[in-house]
Amino acid sequence: MTIVALSSMLALALAAAEELANEGISAEVIDPRSISPLDAASIVDSVKKTSRLIVVHEAVEQGGIGAEIVARIQQEAFYYLDSPIVRVAAPFAPVPASPGLEQSFVPAKAQIIAAVRRTTHRRDS
Repeated sequence: MTIVALSSMLALALAAAEELANEGISAEVIDPRSISPLDAASIVDSVKKTSRLIVVHEAVEQGGIGAEIVARIQQEAFYYLDSPIVRVAAPFAPVPASPGLEQSFVPAKAQIIAAVRRTTHRRDS
């Protein structure tokens, strides 16, 4: 599994990868560091090895940077993918002002783990 994690999502992706490793699921976590220019070659190289990709970012899913990353990798590594690319992002809604609600708005480690499990089980079905 390849997980591309942007900015503050990197720590969550690394924690998710560690927990998944305990279940026997190996994940390469990539921090692209910049989105322009995007180091798509590193992501493509990883996808060639893992054949799966999850993109995690804090922005809303619709129209977010994750959509651009998905489009680029889909274009450059389509034949290496064994399942659809999955995005883990905030819902397409205004960011809540309440700190408690904001915590449920921003992607969490549990969402990353759930996305990985869904993606890996597609191959087994």
